[in-house]
Amino acid sequence: MASENFLIFDSVFKGNGFAYSGRLKSRRTKWNVRASEMSKRTFNPIRAIVDNMRIEPNPDKAMISLSIGDPTVFGNLPTDDKVLQAMKDAVDSGRFNGYASSIGYQSSRDAVANFYSCPESPLKAKDVILTSGCSQAIELAISVLANPGQNILIPRPGFSLYKTLAVSLGIEIKHYNLLPERSWEIDLKQMEALIDDKTACIIVNNPSNPCGSVFSKSHLQKILAVAARNYLPILADEIYGDMVFPECKFIALSSLSNNVPILSCGGLAKRWLVPGWRMGWILIHDRSNIFNREVSLMMKLTNQ
Repeated sequence: MASENFLIFDSVFKGNGFAYSGRLKSRRTKWNVRASEMSKRTFNPIRAIVDNMRIEPNPDKAMISLSIGDPTVFGNLPTDDKVLQAMKDAVDSGRFNGYASSIGYQSSRDAVANFYSCPESPLKAKDVILTSGCSQAIELAISVLANPGQNILIPRPGFSLYKTLAVSLGIEIKHYNLLPERSWEIDLKQMEALIDDKTACIIVNNPSNPCGSVFSKSHLQKILAVAARNYLPILADEIYGDMVFPECKFIALSSLSNNVPILSCGGLAKRWLVPGWRMGWILIHDRSNIFNREVSLMMKLTNQ
């Protein structure tokens, strides 16, 4: 029976143009499964500390947590009932249990586009890509804008995930400084000095994590001027854009740009107090068509 099966498979392979030698060629003589080089390069210092922290609190002192940015942990910032009801209604409708488009439901992208669109930076659903949280939005944007061997500029102090994602992809990072004596504004002269022929993009985090600063309109315009002079796109991490104190005003970077293409990353996590729902997005701002069809298409294809 075994010999008959072999003859059948041999006939099928030959009939379909396969060159089949009768046995697979391999020099392996034992199991040797190793971790990939990409996995070895991947390290998230925040998770390494927080996930392995085992400390008994002092019973005589109230604990002040300086942990991850999860507004729901201690229960003093509960998710709004309207948000919860909207989720329940969507689940109960039974209309969203199947596979969606890789860039998200049309109705959902319409909602995000309508919410963030303004006369200075208009958006349509085609300019929105939904992702699994803002972290995946940042990862997708970096992977589309930069190749292994290129470099990106990231803030110092800054969110450690930028380095984690870039290094895992074989992309070099260069730190530009934030100036504490100037309310953590960017040292623009030092940042521009870092730019070379291999620089792929600048990451701008506003409002800043971890500094909490909110850039003024004039400072944002100066950042855009640096990007324009050097023909560099900007990845704008604006996840905290809707969480500023009354005396501050957040201005979306895209609303000030006519020629610098910007990928703005955000999500539901902070403003709507649902980080565990893992819903994020990329807003593609490119009114001068600098990204061209190739980049926009790859943004959609990469989000598998």
